[in-house]
Amino acid sequence: MSLFNNYYKGGKPMSFYSNKIVKSSFDEAVARVTAELQKEGFGVLTEIDMKETLKKKLQVDFRRYKILGACNPTYAYKALQVEENIGILLPCNFVVQETSEGTISVSAVNPYVTMKSVGNPEIEIIGAEIAEKLKRVLEAL
Repeated sequence: MSLFNNYYKGGKPMSFYSNKIVKSSFDEAVARVTAELQKEGFGVLTEIDMKETLKKKLQVDFRRYKILGACNPTYAYKALQVEENIGILLPCNFVVQETSEGTISVSAVNPYVTMKSVGNPEIEIIGAEIAEKLKRVLEAL
């Protein structure tokens, strides 16, 4: 399992996400992610149920898969003061999904990697700070 412990490994950039398999039900995992995000100052602004959406729009069956859009208002405001179009990269998404093996996987965006693409050193610092908070969320699950 790879968390955001190093932003670069062997000179290569880390992945745009990190994940963890959790020992809980799907609904418990969603609740735990939400609670741990709150401890780090985040609220869940959006919740997209892909199973429901794909059934409704395409009439296909899909596994349980939710996208949680999390925002920390303090960091969002700080980032918007530095880069006016940073909202394109917000909020920080978490995915809770059932895997083909029947386990529950929780994935989180790596905001350092996504914000580094902006090319603004001040935004990179903010991304690194947010990455540490999201790392703690994953570790607590």
